[in-house]
Amino acid sequence: MSITAAMEDYLKVIYRLSEDGHRVTTQSIAERLHVAAPSVTGMIKRLADLKLVEHERYRSVGLTAAGHKTALEIVRHHRLLELYLAEALGYSWDEVHDEAERLEHTISEEFEARIDRALGYPTLDPHGDPIPSAAGQVAAISDDRLSSLAPGETATISRVTDANAEKLRYLGSMGLYPETVIEVIERMPFDGPIHVRVAGSDHYVGPELAASVHVRRLKDVIQDGNSEDDA
Repeated sequence: MSITAAMEDYLKVIYRLSEDGHRVTTQSIAERLHVAAPSVTGMIKRLADLKLVEHERYRSVGLTAAGHKTALEIVRHHRLLELYLAEALGYSWDEVHDEAERLEHTISEEFEARIDRALGYPTLDPHGDPIPSAAGQVAAISDDRLSSLAPGETATISRVTDANAEKLRYLGSMGLYPETVIEVIERMPFDGPIHVRVAGSDHYVGPELAASVHVRRLKDVIQDGNSEDDA
């Protein structure tokens, strides 16, 4: 049985959920793909038969070595396409996801290699997510979420993991892009919004959006820089 585009979508979602630190269950997959849970159960069984995932009832879903390899290939296509659409064709960061979704299953390896070369062999997509290499290597992610910062802390936005176009546009309107420095001014009580300062402007970010904004605390960035200098 060949791997279909739908199967690749499932493998990619399993990879992304794991990458973002979520427990990968049939329910979380269903929510991410906007499909019914019984449909997910059927697909997971097919993927398990192909030795692409491992799953026991009532336990998390995991990728096998073969499933991980396939997932990385489609993630690489997607993220390279997002960056190409943004840099070469002028798409905004809230437009690239849906276009890349449509194209990622159809491009050839040669086309992928030419995009990679034309972009200068990039390592990050427009949202700050790491682009797997052609050899299947991907940089380790070490960051926190904006929702974890305390008042007075300053950080650099490392990536934004929400693919919802409206949410990305809203975050962009506040200047919350990767590599932007952000300061937490105040946290409202009872899981209220976070008061942040970006480039001298004050904004309020709700807890759901704050959870999708990943950051590196400024002290961690400075320490990493000093380590490189010392080396």
